[in-house]
Amino acid sequence: MRLMGADSIAVLPAAPVQQRNNDVDYAYRQDSDFFYLTGFNEPEAVAVLVPGRKPAEYILFVRERDPERETWDGRRAGTMGATRQYGADDAFPITDIDDILPGLMENRARVYYPMGAHESFDRQMRGWVNGLRRQARFGKHPPYEFVALQHVLHDMRLFKSRAELASMREAAQIAARAHVRAMQRTRPGVNEYEIMAELLHEFRRGNADTSYHPIVGSGPNACVLHYHENNRTLRKGELLLVDAGCEFESYASDITRTWPVSGRYSAEQRAVYEIVLAANLAAIEKVKPGNPWNEPHEAAVRVVTQGLVKLGLLKGRLPALIRSEAYKRFFMHRTGHWLGMDVHDVGDYKVGEEWRVLEPGMVMTIEPGIYIAPGARGVPKRFRGIGVRIEDDVAVTRHGADVLTRDAPKDPDQIESLMAAA
Repeated sequence: MRLMGADSIAVLPAAPVQQRNNDVDYAYRQDSDFFYLTGFNEPEAVAVLVPGRKPAEYILFVRERDPERETWDGRRAGTMGATRQYGADDAFPITDIDDILPGLMENRARVYYPMGAHESFDRQMRGWVNGLRRQARFGKHPPYEFVALQHVLHDMRLFKSRAELASMREAAQIAARAHVRAMQRTRPGVNEYEIMAELLHEFRRGNADTSYHPIVGSGPNACVLHYHENNRTLRKGELLLVDAGCEFESYASDITRTWPVSGRYSAEQRAVYEIVLAANLAAIEKVKPGNPWNEPHEAAVRVVTQGLVKLGLLKGRLPALIRSEAYKRFFMHRTGHWLGMDVHDVGDYKVGEEWRVLEPGMVMTIEPGIYIAPGARGVPKRFRGIGVRIEDDVAVTRHGADVLTRDAPKDPDQIESLMAAA
């Protein structure tokens, strides 16, 4: 509200319920911006911020208590719960919003609002504004400016508080335990969906849910970046790439590890793996305050390109290969993204034309990879079908990088020992 100014109002609707099929809904997931501001996890709600309004600056419109509906769908906070449990200065039934919200917007200079995020609510908002326009002759006027709420809010979300980091650390630890469990259950003849089941077991055991559909890719499937079928049988001598994170208290983790189905890396698999691991470590080393966002990626690209030359998969001088992006044949994505309430979290990567400078409180992923397609031409047969990615969640601190996912093994000797002991 300080950033908005006293002549503004912010209006933010909760996420609508989404239908899965027929009369079955998807499990409800609150809009991240709405939850960030309110902690309120029910649908059919609207948060309103009115800086400087003496009766109430923070208002929630919510569903009323309804014993009959609560018998079917679960408890509701109601207006009393909205103030007592969620800190609203005042709360009203959502059914009264048409009568109350236009009056709150009246004579405010600007509205902060996520235009385009919820089409049905956009129509309501236009109706309220047009209604105020029609009353201009009575001294009432609508806000003359709409401002994207995300412009202010997403920069706030980029910097995590101590409490947010605690939730993210827990999400990372739960996901790390899930990866360890999956490593221990891996063997030839097991299906990818069985490994996925082990991951989900550990997520739910930690009171967390998936933060995205897990990628469990064995053999050639490890070379498909967003593989999601998870229905192939694991075979002796192959690698298994698992990209799986969980969501704890609405904060996400995002981990990728790659391990041998038979418990030991082949010489070629280990050679590729060690390049990716070196790139991962080199990129993490560049996660420190004052470094540009792109510096970890540049470090990873340098290590991966050098490694590909050493393996004979690329030929030429290192500067020219990096400049021409020759490495993209085998490493086609960037090294990371912001992480928070969303897996690909909000926040600008550039300020103007310059890469954003890393600051304490930011959290990012570091995820270099090498993917050598099964049918890759000009590649020795022994390397074809090898896909390796190693991904960690890293918080920027005053002193450098804090690897939240350190409990998920990534040293190849440690992984082999863990699998041998299972």
